[in-house]
Amino acid sequence: MAKFRKVHTEFWDDPKVVEEMTPEDKLFFLYLLTNSNTTQIGIYQITKKQMAFDTGYSIESINSLLDRFIKHHKLVIYNVETRELAIKNWGKYNLNRGGKPIEDCVRSELNSVKDKTLIPFVGERIENSKIKGIYDTYHDTSTIRGQEEEKEEEKEKEEEKEKDNPIRDLFDHFVSKNIIHHKKITSAMRSAIKSRLKDYHFDELKKAIDNYAFVLNSNNHWFTHKYPLADFMRDKDVRKFVDEADPLNNFKKGGSGHEPPQMGKYDPSKDRF
Repeated sequence: MAKFRKVHTEFWDDPKVVEEMTPEDKLFFLYLLTNSNTTQIGIYQITKKQMAFDTGYSIESINSLLDRFIKHHKLVIYNVETRELAIKNWGKYNLNRGGKPIEDCVRSELNSVKDKTLIPFVGERIENSKIKGIYDTYHDTSTIRGQEEEKEEEKEKEEEKEKDNPIRDLFDHFVSKNIIHHKKITSAMRSAIKSRLKDYHFDELKKAIDNYAFVLNSNNHWFTHKYPLADFMRDKDVRKFVDEADPLNNFKKGGSGHEPPQMGKYDPSKDRF
């Protein structure tokens, strides 16, 4: 299609242009409507550096002008990641005629838009029903896609919660033994339990906690050290209390396990010369 852009004389009668825009704003708006990057759909890619080069403004001035048109005039949206700019009233003046060539061009250019959320911003001001219908189709698709992405995120969160349940269960089980009162799961606990779940089954770790609590509270066993949960879940420590290590016999007083050295009773008769 011919590469030219028309500007209606109504532009100069628009109350927003007459009353709200500075001379600099008017010039910049005309540039946004007519520069060589513009497309048939009112959404196009352009860098701030290109805007500065074409207009002779500095990058700082371009940033300031864009900010005014986005936040104050509310006439454009600029995506800094895709470098795409959308003009709100574009369709009102440039898409009032239909026909297959124009409709095909619109479809083709809409397909190339990276940020699909820009499409309804332009589409809502289009008066031609057929062209507007094409824009609305992309709007519906982007909405459905957004909903699907939200559902996928929720599903991932649920799966993460399910993965996290064994950690919570082991934490609650340890706390129930009244060994050390932990108020919440710390990152160190979470990390230690995750590591041990790679080496042992959940039930093995739960039984190790049971064995540890039994030994700790028994008068027939000599082990008295109280581990915080994160320390207990270290490999070198938890392995002492899994069933395979036979902790109930290993830590029994006078049993097969190694007892800590005992201090003998003082005998004053041995101090005599």
